[in-house]
This record gives sequence, C-alpha cells and structure tokens, in this order.
Amino acid sequence: MGMNLFNSICISYRYQFQDDPFLSPRTSSEFTLFSLSQESGRSAAKFFINNNPKLFTKDFAEPHIPCLMPETVSLLLEEVSEEALKERIHLRRVTAAVDMYDQLLQAGTAVSMETTHDLLDLIALYCDRNPAEDGGPQTESSEESGEEAKKKKGRFRQASYFLNATWKENNNAERIFNLLSEKDTRCYAALIRGMVRHGAYARAFSLYTDMLNNRITGDIHIFNALISAASEVREQYNERWDLITELLKQMNQQKIQPTLQTFNSVLKALRRCGFLAKTQALHTLSEMKALGIDNKDLELGYKVHALVEVGENRRLVGDPYQQSIYYGRFFNLLCMMEHADVVLKWYKRLIPSLYYPNTQGLKDLLQTLDTESRLDLIPTIWKDIRSLGHENKSGLVEEVLSLMARDKHSPEVQELFAQCALDIKTVYTGEGGWSRLEWTPAALSYIASLLLRTDKTQQAWEILQLFKTNNRVPSAELLEDFLLACHSSGSSQRAVELVQMSAAFCLSTTPKLAEKVLAQFELNEEQRDAAVLSESSCFYTQWMFHRSAVVKLKWITKNSSWIISSALLLHCLMQDIHKDNAVKI
Repeated sequence: MGMNLFNSICISYRYQFQDDPFLSPRTSSEFTLFSLSQESGRSAAKFFINNNPKLFTKDFAEPHIPCLMPETVSLLLEEVSEEALKERIHLRRVTAAVDMYDQLLQAGTAVSMETTHDLLDLIALYCDRNPAEDGGPQTESSEESGEEAKKKKGRFRQASYFLNATWKENNNAERIFNLLSEKDTRCYAALIRGMVRHGAYARAFSLYTDMLNNRITGDIHIFNALISAASEVREQYNERWDLITELLKQMNQQKIQPTLQTFNSVLKALRRCGFLAKTQALHTLSEMKALGIDNKDLELGYKVHALVEVGENRRLVGDPYQQSIYYGRFFNLLCMMEHADVVLKWYKRLIPSLYYPNTQGLKDLLQTLDTESRLDLIPTIWKDIRSLGHENKSGLVEEVLSLMARDKHSPEVQELFAQCALDIKTVYTGEGGWSRLEWTPAALSYIASLLLRTDKTQQAWEILQLFKTNNRVPSAELLEDFLLACHSSGSSQRAVELVQMSAAFCLSTTPKLAEKVLAQFELNEEQRDAAVLSESSCFYTQWMFHRSAVVKLKWITKNSSWIISSALLLHCLMQDIHKDNAVKI
C-alpha cells in the first residue's frame, strides 16, 4: 500500500512537492505560495551554510552533491599569476578576480586578451559584485534590473530579484576597459551588454557610438542588446521603431546576419511600441520567413518542449510564474493544433504536476472536446475544474453547462450530464462551504434542461422555482420543455402551475401555453378555471401596459409635432396587442 501511495504521488506531483504530500498544492494560488515558501527556505539555508561552513564539514551524500555542502571558501592558487586569475573567473569570484588583475598589472605582467575578455564578461554580467551576494542580505538600496524592472508587480519573484544592483559609472568594468591599449569588438560587447542588462541604456548607446567612431564593427550580441533597449531611450512610438530600423540597417551595412534572438529582441521591443506593434510585428515575421527563420507552430512547439526536458534545462524556463506562462502557451498550442486524444494525453501529463491551468486554458480544452465531439468527458473535466479552484469563475461554469445542454446525447451520457449539473448547482447555492455564484437565467435554464432530459422532473421543478426566487425570467423554450415533461408524466396539476408561473412573469407565450394545457390535459373544473384565469390575467396585464403606453403617446402627440412618428408607434403597439389573440377588448 505504501508503494502504491508513493507511486501515485510521483505521478501526480513533481519532485519539489514530494517532501510533504499532505501539503502538496492543489490550486494555482497554493502553488505560488508553496514555491515562494520553498524558495525562501532554500535561500535562507544557503545563506546560513555559506556563512557557517565549519558547521557543515561532513558529507553524507553518495555520490557527492555539491549544492548540499558549503561553497569552497579557499582558492587553490594563491600566487599572482594569470592561471590564478582564470581560477577566480571560473569560480565567479568577481572581487577576487579584479584584485588579482590589478596585482598582475602592478607586477608588470601582461594579461592575455582572451582572459581579459572573460574578466570583462564576468564583471559586466554580475554588475561588479559577487553572485553569492544575491542570496544574502543587502544594505545598499538598488533599482531593479533593466528588463525585469518592467515586469508587473504581484508576480512571484525570488528575494534577490528586488536587490539587483544598477550599473555605476566608472565601475571596475569601465576602469579595466579604459586601461586597455587595444579594444576590440568583444570588449565593447561585454560592456554594452552589461549596461543594457543593468539599466544603463543611454550609456550603452553612447559606448556604441564611440565604437563606431573608432571604426570598430559590432557583433550580433551588441545589436541584440541595443535593439532590446531601444524602447528605453525613446519616448515616442515612432521614434522607438525608427531606432530599431536604424540598428537593423547598420547590421546590414556591417554584414551581420540576424539570428532568431535578433527577431525576438525586435518583437519584445515592439510590445512597447503601441499602435505600431501589430503591423510591424507581422512585417518582422515576414522578414524571419524570408531569412529561413520560420516557426512551424506545432512542430516547433514540440522541439522546444523536448529541449526543456533535456537534463536541467527546465531551470531555464524561470520562476513559477514564467513556468505557468510557458506551459500555458504550450497547452494552448496543443488545443488548437492537436487531436483530442493527444491533448488529453498531455493534459494528464502536465496537470497539475507541472501546470495549473487558468480559465482560458480550461476553455481551450473544452473547445477541443467540442470540436472532436468528445463532450462525454466534460463531467471528468468538471471535477478537475473544482479541484483546481476554478468553480467560482462564472464564465467557465456557464461554458460547461452550455456544452452539456446544447445537444441531446445517449441516455448514459445524459445521466452523467445530469449528475454534473446537480454538482454545479451546489456552486450556485453555496453548499459544502463553496463560494456562492450568482444565478443567471442561462445557468438556470441549462441545469433545468439537463435534469428534464433524464426525467428528474422534481429536481428540475425546484430549479424552475429559483427563477422567481432570484428575479430571473425563464425562456419560452424552457417552459415548452417543462410542458412536454408534464404531458409525458400525466401531471395535469403541474401543467396548470406552469401556466400560472408563466402568467406571473407576464410572458407573451402564456396564452399559447394555456391553450395547450386546456387541449392536451384532462383537467377538472378547478384546474380549468385556474388555467383560463391565468391566461386572462396575463392578457389583461399586457393590455393595461399597452393602454398606458397609448395614453402617454396621445399626450406626446398632442404636445409635439412628431405626429407621423407617434402614429407609427401607436400602430406597432396595437399590432402587438392583437397579435396571436382573438380576444375582444
């Protein structure tokens, strides 16, 4: 039994949720809270281990797991040499690498250009500070990084996200760059990419101008970074697009072939170009296809997902919020392009272990089932909707009811639909502690129709009473369905009550409904009088309403010059009074 439980947990939840299955998240909000708590605990543990390495000297793991042990605090090479500098660069010790570089210069030792490139890349990437500092407390106030600063508030982020440093003027990267006697393209690329990454957009373009003045050609990385920063240095939408176009022309002049990353940067920048975005995005996609960079939709989606599943590549997807975006778009692509069986296979594979679908994702799934005529699976999907916490979304709930009530199916399927409709009813009535939704005429009609199709007349009648309780008006089609059900069961009393209810709502179909009841049912004298009285009272109410309208219209005609319009309106009202009625006033 224990092994079966373990296997079920492994199938349902990913590895990060298996420490405590009882607390495994089942909704998107629980998923975010769980991941946020786990990341906070991981950061705190890492900070404690790295600051107290002497307390964690024993390695119990076989084989050795580096991330569970303190980071190496001592370097192997202490002498002043280029090899020691390479070691510090490899270990990402930014401060130590800069100190070693300065010592080499003071000793008169030349540093190779390749090592200098690596050092500049390291300093620019981490903005002149050690990456280990990201997980620890910071005392300096700093702004968010350039690209990430534009992300919306409220999304899940690691604690270090709010502590990213900004590019400071004359930092070590710029100081070392200025000390170089010869500067090549890669030196400029390191600084420009670092400036863009850490929010110094204007300085990045200024350095690019200096590079052109020194007759040094750029590379693809420089242009990709500048294109992504174009929307940050121009205010007007037209100016932003003109700058992007100018950069692309300069790429062509320097004979630099654009890559997929280039077009991604263009499309990302277009998101902040307002009304120009849609038109220019289509032109950009056309240029991609002309260069042979064409997306094949489903085929490309499978290739990307296969790449994500290789090794530790899933970490590249990002934090839980970015993961939900990725899996949501992948699932949306499957729903649009794949057959229902394939979509359901991926549905079981992704949900909820990797992806908590939003309302739109579930609607896409329902649309796929509708297209493939697999509506018999809707009751199963509804159970998942409840478990995922989306039963409080009225639009999604009505979509489920609409698909089930639209067509008639086999008795077995109709029975499943009826049970599902009764379960959905509890969402509206607030039973079982669930949040209560507001009844709509459509929801009441759908549930009543589904119950009538399985001869659950009493329960359907209870739904019909809810129309009056919630001040909702039933449709004529629903009343006709109820009348057929009453005729099948021979319930004349309920048929009379149906006419009385229709009269209470002042529906225009009441006379027809009363005529059918009088003609098709065996009524006693009391029931017949009740039906006739309901018909007469309904017609009288309608007549009084129209008479009041006519009196008001005469007054308007007397006091205005719109005689023709008034006469036309009066004619329409009188036609409405006598329509389908032979009763004399």
